[in-house]
Amino acid sequence: MPDKPANFIEEIIERDLEENTYNGRVHTRFPPEPNGYLHIGHAKSICLNFGIAEKYRGKCNLRFDDTNPLKEGEEFVKAAQEDVKWLGFDWEDRLYFASDYFEQMYEYAVQLIKKGKAYVCDLTPDQIREYRGTLTEPGKESPYRNRTIEENLNLFERMRKGEFEEGSKTLRAKIDMAHPNLNMRDPVMYRIIKKPHYRQGEKWYIYPTYDWAHCLEDSIELITHSLCTLEFADHRILYEWFLDQLGIYKPKQIEFGRLNLTYTVLSKRKLTILVKEGYVNGWDDPRMPTIAGLRRRGYTPAAIRDFVERTGVSRTDSVVDYALLEHCVREDLNKTANRVMVVLDPIKVVIENYPEDKVEWFNAENNPEDKNAGTRKIPFCREIYIERDDFMENPPKKFFRLAPGKEVRLKHAYYITCKDVKKDENGNIVELICTYDPDSKGGWTNDGRKVKGTLHWVSAKHCLDVEVRLYEHLFTKEDPEEDDDFLKNINPNSLTVLNGCKAEPSLQDAKVGDRFQFLRKGYFAVDKDSTEDKLIFNRIVTLKDTWAKIQAKDK
Repeated sequence: MPDKPANFIEEIIERDLEENTYNGRVHTRFPPEPNGYLHIGHAKSICLNFGIAEKYRGKCNLRFDDTNPLKEGEEFVKAAQEDVKWLGFDWEDRLYFASDYFEQMYEYAVQLIKKGKAYVCDLTPDQIREYRGTLTEPGKESPYRNRTIEENLNLFERMRKGEFEEGSKTLRAKIDMAHPNLNMRDPVMYRIIKKPHYRQGEKWYIYPTYDWAHCLEDSIELITHSLCTLEFADHRILYEWFLDQLGIYKPKQIEFGRLNLTYTVLSKRKLTILVKEGYVNGWDDPRMPTIAGLRRRGYTPAAIRDFVERTGVSRTDSVVDYALLEHCVREDLNKTANRVMVVLDPIKVVIENYPEDKVEWFNAENNPEDKNAGTRKIPFCREIYIERDDFMENPPKKFFRLAPGKEVRLKHAYYITCKDVKKDENGNIVELICTYDPDSKGGWTNDGRKVKGTLHWVSAKHCLDVEVRLYEHLFTKEDPEEDDDFLKNINPNSLTVLNGCKAEPSLQDAKVGDRFQFLRKGYFAVDKDSTEDKLIFNRIVTLKDTWAKIQAKDK
């Protein structure tokens, strides 16, 4: 198979390698902020940064941009590390934190003050925004812009000591209040936040802004190629200004398009709202687009990496149909998930001509796509369960499942024919009376008769009672954010819980995270809420492949 053509980032890197721009080095980093769980958009950045390093025999750091103690915490750090490892990547001994560099960042800020390139400003945050100007109008200079170097050094040191109230002072770069790029209009470098840092404790009363910290971290770690999403393109000129003024190492920043999905929001702020206001059950709720949520749902690392690869790397943001992600999951699980029989909405079938005390055990293949998956034994007896919607008392012409007088095949077992229907006092069907053909053992006969319908089933005597959780999109609209209030578009049917489902006994030993194909029903995974007494399954994805149909239609 020919190598895949290089994307535009790889072309830049290969040119740098040819020109020995960084002495033959390729060193990337994945730099999340620990203020929420990572989501599918971050998966693209993870795969890109670690994949680039792997392809060019370089290195990739895992670094946490923990510069805001108001929103960050250890929970998010641990979750992100688990996500990166689960996706199959290793940062080895290169785990870093922005907070490790706070002292160095402070010293760099002092250097800029001494060069007359930074000053302490007393404007409030609202005043700073007001003075900033607009895209068509220049900003106004702060009345504190021309403080002496000595005064700025004194005030900045006192800010560090905690002598001033929050919001009363900031340290700003002195650049150009008329610059066409608003990011260059004296941006804030430090603000006063009197809150302990989850790693630094109460050591600091001032914290660097993201714009000040981010480029310094890349410089300190000698990153060669700083891969950022497109919203940072307008910030690149500021990052380079900071590094040029300090005269320190400068990486090459390259921007690529963000990954967005239909029926999903990926804003951490909005995901936080969903969690904190109880619209979902935590960051790892299987309806969430977080990597933790996808993992709990039953998605596989291979499927997510395949999805990221298929979406490609471009210079523009893109919105990808969620059906493509589901397609990648199906393709992977079709090869790896063992087949089992589980009845989600059971109705009892009594086979009246089958001996009451007899039990047969049939061989069933675990996965026709995997010759090494082996077989399992499934029990068959006089009473079984089938799906309620696999029976109709008055079926339409092309109904190929069970109906009065109609014959169907039971997967791996026998042909059965419905002879009678039992109902309760309200007219609801509660039991089907059937007969079986002893000569159809294994689900086949030698007389050439054709049976179109094949049903899954479980033995009533041996089955397990399990809970099954069915998931739909969390939002009803392809673009939930097209309305002012995205919460209005939450899907009230995003979760349906089915109790009293019946599963074949081979699932007794299933462990949390195990994945299966429930015949005719979809792919399912054992949820972490399962107990020794009760298995709980999440539906990962249905068997229906919308994306494949879209592709076929396009062709």
